[in-house]
Amino acid sequence: MTHIWVRAEHRINESRVGLTPEGALQLITKGIQVTVEESPSRCIAIERYAEVGAKIAPENSWPLAPKNAFIFGLKELPEDGTLLCHRHIMFGHAYKGQPKGQNLLKRFKLGKGALFDLEYLLTEDGSRVAAFGYWAGFAGAAVALKCWSAQQKNKNTEPVKTYLTSKHLLTELDLDLGKIGNHRPSALIIGALGRVGTGAVDLCTAMEIPITQWDLKDTKHGGPFPEILEHELLFNCILAQSNTPTFVSLNTTQRSRKLTVIGDIACDPDSKFSPIKVYNKTTSWRSPSIRVQNNPPLDVVAIDNLPSILPFEASKDYAGQLLPTLNMLTDITTGVWARAKELFEKAILEN
Repeated sequence: MTHIWVRAEHRINESRVGLTPEGALQLITKGIQVTVEESPSRCIAIERYAEVGAKIAPENSWPLAPKNAFIFGLKELPEDGTLLCHRHIMFGHAYKGQPKGQNLLKRFKLGKGALFDLEYLLTEDGSRVAAFGYWAGFAGAAVALKCWSAQQKNKNTEPVKTYLTSKHLLTELDLDLGKIGNHRPSALIIGALGRVGTGAVDLCTAMEIPITQWDLKDTKHGGPFPEILEHELLFNCILAQSNTPTFVSLNTTQRSRKLTVIGDIACDPDSKFSPIKVYNKTTSWRSPSIRVQNNPPLDVVAIDNLPSILPFEASKDYAGQLLPTLNMLTDITTGVWARAKELFEKAILEN
């Protein structure tokens, strides 16, 4: 019997989940066994999973799960060096040369387990079957605007928190911007037509931020892109690949510019493909921005679990997108799961 084991998230400030109780019921009805670990931070109560027939396990007990179980989580595992013998479904961030990702692959290789990377669950035409992109864009644009607002007050960006709903976030942000006056910063959104970009566009539209929307046709000439410096905000919303041009180079800080905040929503600073070169590490919920230049200021916001700012809406959306693919776990020799396994095996050989 196919067995999905939903683990508790190890990472601080991570309360999302990739399977809702309604989804668990559908899987159970199909004959798939579902186990859900207890979690003090998950945005959906464990009792709701028990009510639909899921088995409940103690928090972080997945290492003792049956060897044939698929361990399903979202963010990274503890970096304790233990070997990984299970098949894991998660965001591995391991296929673009990331140092931590290379260590993760070694743990899978030595433990003889396997990674089914959620970022690389793809249809035949190469589209992702599920993504948190919209809510990453929405929340990322909000945090960048909070950073800009803090700049106007000569203050540091306040720590990030979760919101019950997106309406609560919009209300707070509107009040915050209103304290500054009528001025709204101009924003350039790169990747505006994608999932992430659409979320950023919607947030900016709700806040009456004047925006310029770019997509592939606007960046295919490879740069440079002086227009970026003519906007006060930049939102990078694209998944970087080997052919992605540089949007913000190291010498950007030496040029005359209006740009004061970069929201690197794609947030992959330790990848050699990153198009934002003025920083090299992610920011955090406690310290959402990093200053890379003074006079005038240039801050970068680069939080890599932005959708968890709106955990319930993000989880419900993502889980709904992913559920049809989870239903196909009964046969991983073809389709989406076979393609993901092939990518993993290729990465293991190259590691």
